[in-house]
Amino acid sequence: MAVSSKSAVTQILHAAQAGDGEAAARLLPLVYGELRKLARQRLARLPPGQTLQPTALVHEAYLRLLGKPNLEIEDRRHFFFVAARAMRDILVERARQKAGPKRGGGRRRVELTETVALQEPLPDGVLAVNEAVHELEQEDALKGRIVELRYFAGMTMQETADVLNLSERTVHRHWRFIKAWLKSRLEKS
Repeated sequence: MAVSSKSAVTQILHAAQAGDGEAAARLLPLVYGELRKLARQRLARLPPGQTLQPTALVHEAYLRLLGKPNLEIEDRRHFFFVAARAMRDILVERARQKAGPKRGGGRRRVELTETVALQEPLPDGVLAVNEAVHELEQEDALKGRIVELRYFAGMTMQETADVLNLSERTVHRHWRFIKAWLKSRLEKS
């Protein structure tokens, strides 16, 4: 996104918060491509069988952002962080719904050759990662934000660095620690 587009996003966000009812309509075309790219990257990492499409994830996240009263968004970077958080919440809610008793309690039907059915747990780690990230956020809020942007929003290292106003090298250093910490934490589960 060009520098002028970055400042345009920030200006439109401020206009929306000042009560400009048409600002949201002007904002979507400026951020839609990036939001859709993030959603597509994130959904590509989920296990097969997902029914949520990138467009639906973007639209639902955007509607949630618009529907929050008194939401204060400082600038373009903060907008993408808040959007990443909304995507995380949506993915976690969907994972919880799939794991609910009405949907088989997190189990799927696998037909065997002898016409016998077996119930097998789904390999969906979204809920486990979400729980681990909550724990990590208590220890180090920055590392929690990095996981949110990298894992839940599907951002690259550079995009994460831009959103958090850090160097890419710093994000890489934190990410190495985070991966080791998450691996250790998830193996305990």
